Amino acid sequence: MRADVPEPIVMGVVNVTPDSFSDGGRWLDPDAAIAHGHELAAQGAQILDIGGESTRPGAPPVSEREELRRVVPVVEGLAGAGARLSIDTSKAAVAAAALDAGATIVNDVTALRGDPAMAALVAARGCEICLMHMLGEPRTMQRDPRYDDDVVGEVKAFLAQRLAFALESGIAEQRVWLDPGIGFGKTIDHNLELLARLDEIVALGRPVVVGTSRKSFLGTITGRTAAQRVPGTIATNVLALARGARVFRVHDVAQARDALLVAAATLRGKWDPATTTSTTTA
Repeated sequence: MRADVPEPIVMGVVNVTPDSFSDGGRWLDPDAAIAHGHELAAQGAQILDIGGESTRPGAPPVSEREELRRVVPVVEGLAGAGARLSIDTSKAAVAAAALDAGATIVNDVTALRGDPAMAALVAARGCEICLMHMLGEPRTMQRDPRYDDDVVGEVKAFLAQRLAFALESGIAEQRVWLDPGIGFGKTIDHNLELLARLDEIVALGRPVVVGTSRKSFLGTITGRTAAQRVPGTIATNVLALARGARVFRVHDVAQARDALLVAAATLRGKWDPATTTSTTTA
């Protein structure tokens, strides 16, 4: 039994994009995206992560104007959904507009490297910030990704450096989450090594976010299409929970939530109903 197993927090994905690898185009219409977000919240998502620019391998960039057009109405429409709202963006102007519209979390895949104004914005607003590791950028990250020696050591060092930068920029430490960036500039072996040794990332002392949902390395292992990778996603989530991960970014909320709640109760050796309703990560 492990008394230190944290409450798993499920982050539901709301892609307002035409080209995301798993569900691109399905929720591009704002009304459809809002309805989808409400459905994910009803299924148990404590956080809804809203993004208007695909970060799949090879994805083209999206202008600030277009990203704002896509995401702001959706954030506004989900402000009363009963879940916290996260804006998945590397642009400070998009983050600011989303925070004004009701978001309280910024999910920045560039770890505050994409826009020099982002760190000051997050510090001033006092919102949570997720810092993710990515080798290169979406258009090039899967072109023969290589690491000098130890992928886990390099990812950990990068996240420690970005955490230090965030603190130097005035962001409160308790507001920072860390994401090793599974699938972002990693081979299948890199991904598996990071999952197997995720406790080393957890040792940095901040909530760790894991985003494996429907990703291609699961398809490589199982031979399944993106829509068929729910069991593989669940397997990685449960293993990550056992190694100390806290937040799980998924497309299939109901299935992931059930698996994580049962896994957490099993790891603790008991079930406490009070632990299944909180949405905080402090």
